[in-house]
Amino acid sequence: MKKLKKILLFISTILLIFVIGIVIFILSLKPSYSGEKELDKIKKEVSVYYDSYGIPHIYGASEEDAFRTLGYVHAQDRLWQMELLRRIGPGRLSEVFGKDMITTDKFLISLGIDEASEKTVAHLDMNDESIRLTTAYLEGINAFIKDGPTPVEFYLTGIDKTPFVLKDVYNTIGYMAFSFAMAHKTDPLLTSIKEKLGPQYLKDLEIEVDPSLTLISNYPKGKQALKNTVSEIALQALEKLPVPLFEGSNSWVLSPEKTKNGHVIFANDPHIGFSQPSVWFEAHVSTPTYEKYGYHLAGVPFPLLGHDRNLAYGLTMFENDDIDFYYEEVHPSDNRKYKYKEEWKSFESITKTIKVKDADAIQFTYKKSIHGPVLNGIADQIVGDKPVAMSWTYTKTDNKTLKAYNGIVHANGLRDFKKSLADIHAPGLNIMYGDAKGNVAWFATAKLYQMPDSVNTKFILDGSTGLQEPLRYLEFKENPHAINPPWNYVYSANNQPDSILGKIYPGYYLPENRAKRITQLIDAKNDWSKDDVAKMITDVTSSVDPTIVNNLIEELNSKELSKKQLEVIEKLKHWKGDATLESVESTIYHRWVYFFIKNTFGDELSEAQFTSFLGTHFFKRTIAPMAEKKESVWWDDITTAEKETKSVIVNRSFQQAYAALEQSLGVDTQEWTWNKVHTIEHPHPIGQVEVLRKYFNVGPYEINGTREVINNLSFAYTEDGLYKVSSGPSTRRIIDFSDVENSISILPTGQSGNMLSNHYQDQAKMYVNGEFRKMMMNKEEIKSSAESVLLFKPLED
Repeated sequence: MKKLKKILLFISTILLIFVIGIVIFILSLKPSYSGEKELDKIKKEVSVYYDSYGIPHIYGASEEDAFRTLGYVHAQDRLWQMELLRRIGPGRLSEVFGKDMITTDKFLISLGIDEASEKTVAHLDMNDESIRLTTAYLEGINAFIKDGPTPVEFYLTGIDKTPFVLKDVYNTIGYMAFSFAMAHKTDPLLTSIKEKLGPQYLKDLEIEVDPSLTLISNYPKGKQALKNTVSEIALQALEKLPVPLFEGSNSWVLSPEKTKNGHVIFANDPHIGFSQPSVWFEAHVSTPTYEKYGYHLAGVPFPLLGHDRNLAYGLTMFENDDIDFYYEEVHPSDNRKYKYKEEWKSFESITKTIKVKDADAIQFTYKKSIHGPVLNGIADQIVGDKPVAMSWTYTKTDNKTLKAYNGIVHANGLRDFKKSLADIHAPGLNIMYGDAKGNVAWFATAKLYQMPDSVNTKFILDGSTGLQEPLRYLEFKENPHAINPPWNYVYSANNQPDSILGKIYPGYYLPENRAKRITQLIDAKNDWSKDDVAKMITDVTSSVDPTIVNNLIEELNSKELSKKQLEVIEKLKHWKGDATLESVESTIYHRWVYFFIKNTFGDELSEAQFTSFLGTHFFKRTIAPMAEKKESVWWDDITTAEKETKSVIVNRSFQQAYAALEQSLGVDTQEWTWNKVHTIEHPHPIGQVEVLRKYFNVGPYEINGTREVINNLSFAYTEDGLYKVSSGPSTRRIIDFSDVENSISILPTGQSGNMLSNHYQDQAKMYVNGEFRKMMMNKEEIKSSAESVLLFKPLED
């Protein structure tokens, strides 16, 4: 008996030691927010004060010391995110996630991001300030890789940590540029509709600019607008990306004449796919020559959003057209050649090796023409034998993005700021600006180009003649912009900019819904406060949806409706367009619109085309006009012998929507509240494994808001009628220059990407509730209230 007790005691001791060892190991993976560390190459001590939300406030004697420290603290909270972002451009996701990512990697490789990055790095001036600061930032990342704990995701996926290099920064920027681009998601579908259904089916797809919509006004104003085409469709090859895509955004900047305190108020909420960790890493960096409270993309040293006591800047997506597709004419007897300007040129053949987790590496070969990569066999939406090549501005012009952002963050005022913007060639951005001197400005930044007047870039072009090529790049001063306009504010909601120099720039702009609401609210008063703007940035009311629903109601046959259905319609007639948690109208509206669109377009489009169509800006632009139109070729259901009218489609759709809601939510219409169908969950790549979901994902939560309201929480329409939010405000920032040290912001989940950190999801419920926290800038306040202090000292010899 004593022997058995000794054995049991021994086993218990071993188990206890094992458990303690696991706990110690797990705790060792947490970020270090306090103590002292030695950091190679810094000249003097750098202090990092962490506030109660885990935001680092970095104080250094020099910019290089501060950026080196920034790299370290950024990596300890976001190294896994950095790793994924740098792998997208060169197509190296299959190494992490296996064979399911092979198609995505093929597509990404063919874009040429990695080759463009190599070319850029080979010609860099290493003494340029932007490169010196970037190098310091990378050295900080690599110091953490060498000495810091390994994030748990590396253990779970079995990949090794490796040093970061300059090319990784440019590859991350390339991912961002392509994430913004929309032409690859559009032109093939429009071409297919035109070729298979005929040009009459394009008439009602709103591909012409409507000058009656809410347009972003330029100042000084240009000449009258010329019409052009716009629209888009989602690219299936990117659906499996384990990182978010950049999708939209709001921003407005109020002049002193519009504010209660007589100072500029700046607001910005870029709309990006939700993920965990969230996109932005906040950091406040201060040196004798530099200070910014900024929002950083993982692996990029300069904040893409930021402010100091003198100025604030932010961004929305310009949605300009910087990708063109070309049909290539292949030689009749030699498929290695293609025709260009009456000459036969040889396709360039490129072979790459894709490493695949738990499988053999594969060889991948694709062709390139003078226009770019041939997408047949790469992109799923390119079908047929005729080669289609993609020409993308990002890979065709010099990449000066880091230099541009270095200029932006070091700008002392409007003149310096504007000068730096000309070097941003892609992605197309609306850069918003406001300062303490009372200036407000909006600049559309991109390398825009002029095409021949007869060329419509929303269709696949003829690559053989050389007659459908860009004529010239425009000068930056020709881009849409507004500086201190007399209406006393600037804004952007990804909507169509007005003309300048007599031209409407082609693009893939979102509908006017958010823009219309923003301008209505701002125009209505001249005494805006920070609290007013905070309320506005979480606004959930649509100025367009009630008009849509009333246009549909006009077509209903009331004699075919039950008493309960008539009560529902009466409620919809008085709906103000608000999408609150308690709203029944919002639930009914979206179900009705889904069936209305499905019954309108679903018979002509294939199932795959219709599914893609539902997830696009193109679809969003179509809803309001189709609800208003009386006649359209799309109304007729081509699968039936009868010729359907709009009234038939609308009545059928309402009955289907009502039946679907009864089936999913019950017969009591009062229970059809928005909170039951509209939820948000922030997915982590590892959270795709169901048993790990609750540990890595954040949520789900019920949430108000909807598509194309100011609090833009977007989702895909699906048959089940559940609206799982996929994208929305990646941060909400409000900077009031009358009290800049009490400016406010919020992140969707938390500052840290390390699941063991207390700041992994400490802002998630605040975000859902529309709350904010202070962006601290006062050093004494920061020091006195700091949650912890981390000191970095020069490495001793």
